[in-house]
Amino acid sequence: MHSYLGETILKIGFIGLGNMGSASARNIARGGHTLVVHDINRDAANAFLAQGAQWADTPAQVMDAADIVFTMVFGPADIDQVVRGTHGFLSTHCEGKAWIDMTTSSPQLMRELGAAFEAAGGLPVDSPVTGSIDSAIRGDMILFVGGSDAAIALVLPVLELVGVIRRVGAYGNGYVAKLVNNQLWLIHAAAIGEAMVTAKLAGLEPDVWWAAMKGGAAESFVMQHDVPSIFAGHYDPSFRLELCLKDLGLIADLVAQTGTRNELTSATHQRFAEAQSRYGKDAGEMTVCKVLEDDAGIDLRVAGDWTPHWEVRHPSEA
Repeated sequence: MHSYLGETILKIGFIGLGNMGSASARNIARGGHTLVVHDINRDAANAFLAQGAQWADTPAQVMDAADIVFTMVFGPADIDQVVRGTHGFLSTHCEGKAWIDMTTSSPQLMRELGAAFEAAGGLPVDSPVTGSIDSAIRGDMILFVGGSDAAIALVLPVLELVGVIRRVGAYGNGYVAKLVNNQLWLIHAAAIGEAMVTAKLAGLEPDVWWAAMKGGAAESFVMQHDVPSIFAGHYDPSFRLELCLKDLGLIADLVAQTGTRNELTSATHQRFAEAQSRYGKDAGEMTVCKVLEDDAGIDLRVAGDWTPHWEVRHPSEA
């Protein structure tokens, strides 16, 4: 690291350049930091390389080159490989390095990986995110941050470039917060389709229903943010059914570990599985509502200028 005009400039590693990861990495670069990037699909890094980022062939090379490393990959098996694989973090020197994981993953596994990284001299921070592709682009998504005071103090200036920090205690708690957050979100997403279809069949048009519901007892992020993707008819492909079902599987594991009753979560899991069986794994998250729409033989589209979430711009570009 070095200082420039009084600011500390860090070399930041970023592994996982999907929709959310790429948006987060761009915000880190906007903060003036140098990027070292890696993804299983090298083409995902092309835009960053064109802007001066350094490519690394392996996670270990990212760790060697960077001061702080972010990871945001698909799920538990992927992050396990990044950390403990043949060319993973633990195959090289981790002393004094900070690792921030933004993956939605298993709390049990991640506490194990975090302990191994800490034993190797590193500083682990878990920071799974909630929000959407537009909040990732703007840099205002919520981060569920767990870790030691020392670790978080080190990474705080960089984390603040990515989103809004909510401390949740010790390392590992961020994963728990993310899973129960998604538990409620996905239940809301499945339930809102039933409400919309019921209202339409009973004579209340979707746009009138939406205007009436907002701000009342039915309010939720799904109500405000996700219903327009149903009106537009694209159902938000920026977050795929495959990812919803991955998260629901992790939620089911956590519920089983705690012994919690889970009838609503289980029904939601089944509805999302039905949506994927009909429309495919790459269909948008709100396709879970299209199941009800199609079964009822109605159309919930509403004419209007429904800007796709992925076309939102960062405030500096607006």
